[in-house]
Amino acid sequence: QVQLRESGGGQAQTGGSLTLSCEVSGGAVNDFAFTWFRQVPGKVRGFVAGISSKSGSTLEENSVKGRFTIFRDDVKNAIYLHMTSLKPEDSAVYYCAASPQPDRTLVVLEGNVRHWGQGTQVTVSS
Repeated sequence: QVQLRESGGGQAQTGGSLTLSCEVSGGAVNDFAFTWFRQVPGKVRGFVAGISSKSGSTLEENSVKGRFTIFRDDVKNAIYLHMTSLKPEDSAVYYCAASPQPDRTLVVLEGNVRHWGQGTQVTVSS
């Protein structure tokens, strides 16, 4: 059973940086497509960034493009989301998600996710 454990959330100032980690157990990180979603109260979880299996192709949502970077460490079997130039509107619970997908296939909809982490809160103050 694949298990995902997020860490690295917390508080940051506007313009600051945080790096979220997603430790993966029960499977090899490069066998899955991984996605970071985020959710604020009263809204559905929304796509933030994704990385495909094998080749590691990436995609970022437009509002975070150029500020957030998703990457993978095959040795540590972990996924990361490096967030810079943070804004108050980035405040949310961030979730790591994994889905078995062919190479170069990204998951952007939560309905296609197979495994979820428990989430980590990010709060950005102005």
